[in-house]
Amino acid sequence: MTRLPLGPGLERGAPVTIELDGEPVEAYDGETVAAVLLARGVVATRRTVKGEPRGVYCGMGVCFDCLVVVDGVPNTRACMTWVRNGLRVERQDGWLPAGDGQ
Repeated sequence: MTRLPLGPGLERGAPVTIELDGEPVEAYDGETVAAVLLARGVVATRRTVKGEPRGVYCGMGVCFDCLVVVDGVPNTRACMTWVRNGLRVERQDGWLPAGDGQ
């Protein structure tokens, strides 16, 4: 896992555990889902209906490329969703969670 190093006087939020594609993942309060995915080296957050990979592009909620399924809700912007303990995140395949078929 890769995160930017903390400088003097900087702290991370409290650690929380989220579920990413069924696996527990450590995150920190104050991070977005996109930040956690990028820290884990996840580049593609979803695939389009035609199978093309997409991921974090603008990072501020304008482009809608970083869509994921959060707590069962598809088409959720990873860059605009704050982590919380117990959050369930799945990468998206077309309109469905990855692995669910179409």
